[in-house]
Amino acid sequence: MATIPLQADRFVGFDGYKQLYFIKDNILHKQGSEGVYVFSDFQLGKISSVDIINPLKVVIFYETVNTVVFVDNRLNEIERINFNNLPQFVTISTATNAGNNRLWIFNVDTQQLELYDYRSSRKTIVSQPFSGKLLSQASNFNYCFMLTERKLRAFNVYGSILSEMEAMDFDKIIQQNENVLALKDNALYMVQMLPGENSEKTIHPIKITLPENPIKDLQLSQDLLYIYDGINILTFSLTPPKQ
Repeated sequence: MATIPLQADRFVGFDGYKQLYFIKDNILHKQGSEGVYVFSDFQLGKISSVDIINPLKVVIFYETVNTVVFVDNRLNEIERINFNNLPQFVTISTATNAGNNRLWIFNVDTQQLELYDYRSSRKTIVSQPFSGKLLSQASNFNYCFMLTERKLRAFNVYGSILSEMEAMDFDKIIQQNENVLALKDNALYMVQMLPGENSEKTIHPIKITLPENPIKDLQLSQDLLYIYDGINILTFSLTPPKQ
């Protein structure tokens, strides 16, 4: 288990080039072999989320002002989208990278997951309206996983719901490729949300055995699990448990 000390308000994660991202005093920091970079715009309020799945186009979401900012690998601003100014006004509570000039967004007005193409300003409704509050969203270019108070659901970019299960009082989810980890009472569970063709439909979360450290933030990247306990980043090699 590797340990990296970090003084931060929030740990974002490591990108595919092993560069570290974190938030301190509402400033996004990036540091590593490529250098040290920062981004901030205090007029936009608190940073709600940062998506680093594409390090060349990082997605920074500010929920209070309904705005997304894209920055490059040096954290220079590329462009921004103010959803208040769109012809079809929409209030969103999440925004993550879906690739091909698209974002996964959760439309608060309709309680639906949508794919928004910010080049053509077109959106595609992915889900039926949700019941219950949205607690956590985790996504990549192929799938989006949505955790509400009642259900955990998996969707693909074609708008199909792939699976769902009871929420089981999970607090937060993270993902990488087809792996989903759910956090509950400072414990982590592996959830196989995308069963193979011959797999059973019933989803059985499996608890992952880890040292008892407080989990403030976490990331799953390239089969490595990073846990930030508020003082250190702890690195674990993640072996999927047997079903």
